[in-house]
Amino acid sequence: MLLQLVKYGLVGIVSTLIHIGVASLYIYLIHQNIFIANIIGFCVAFAFSYTVQSLYVFKHSLGIVKFSKYFLVQFGALIAALIASILLPMENLYIKTVMISILLPLITFVLHKIWTFKDIEEECNYARK
Repeated sequence: MLLQLVKYGLVGIVSTLIHIGVASLYIYLIHQNIFIANIIGFCVAFAFSYTVQSLYVFKHSLGIVKFSKYFLVQFGALIAALIASILLPMENLYIKTVMISILLPLITFVLHKIWTFKDIEEECNYARK
């Protein structure tokens, strides 16, 4: 599981770099609208992340149900990060940002492991009991 967590983290780092790269490229080449640039960067990075996390990290095939679950977890993490950045009672914004940046990927890894990429066959067997 530790190797899987390391792979998950590495894919997350690459996804972040893809987001930054695509958004920067969009701003430089096409338009200077940072909002649109970040939406496009997010979409490309999300597609990369979902695909590689599915196939390489969790060894699952791609599918609409898993895609939906993956999106919900990632979107939930974004909301949690926004809420945590407001509610954490720390004065140092840099430490707060680092804490959120470390804790949320750990939480999303666990959620993906126990929910997003849980075997459908295993869920069906549990439901029959």
